[in-house]
Amino acid sequence: MAKLYGTGRRKKSIARVYLVPGTGKITINKRSIDEYFGLETLKVIVRQPLVATETVDKYDILVNVHGGGYTGQAGAVRHGISRALLHVDSDFRPVLKKAGYLTRDPRMKERKKYGLKAARRAPQFSKR
Repeated sequence: MAKLYGTGRRKKSIARVYLVPGTGKITINKRSIDEYFGLETLKVIVRQPLVATETVDKYDILVNVHGGGYTGQAGAVRHGISRALLHVDSDFRPVLKKAGYLTRDPRMKERKKYGLKAARRAPQFSKR
């Protein structure tokens, strides 16, 4: 079996995920998951689709991720892993769909409006 691919996105982050049969090693931008993500919660988020489909130690995962912050990147990696797992076995679809791992999180940064300091932040008001 060759590399299986899935693209994951969240906010400004884009993750290219490759699944290779192996022992369950997760490599993100040529660093181990423990090196790349400091927070334990982010590591849990990344592993969620594998836990849901009971494939934790069946695949090695190679990820290239860029853009956004670490939380967005973790979400993007999760999305990518979920999509790649569908290529492994389409029977995983109901499990992943029910957990919400296949849905692209549509929340994006709101654009700045003219006359305002940010998307909704108005200039400071002063009576005189």
